[in-house]
Amino acid sequence: MATKILSDFAVGEGGTIKTVTGEGRIRRRLFDMGVTPGASLVMRKKAPLGDPIEITIRGYELTLRKAEAACVEVELR
Repeated sequence: MATKILSDFAVGEGGTIKTVTGEGRIRRRLFDMGVTPGASLVMRKKAPLGDPIEITIRGYELTLRKAEAACVEVELR
């Protein structure tokens, strides 16, 4: 299946997290918020300049910075 970086998603797109890259604090922060491989997500909102973004993951809304979203590779549905 096709993969895409989360920061490049359009509103309404969804998929399953394939990998989480990044180092140290960013990676740990994403894992602590439930952004882990295998979790399903949907892009809900995007600010006019693209930062921040809001996703629905594990039944709750989560707001991420564009730099954090760039560390998440998602397999499209």
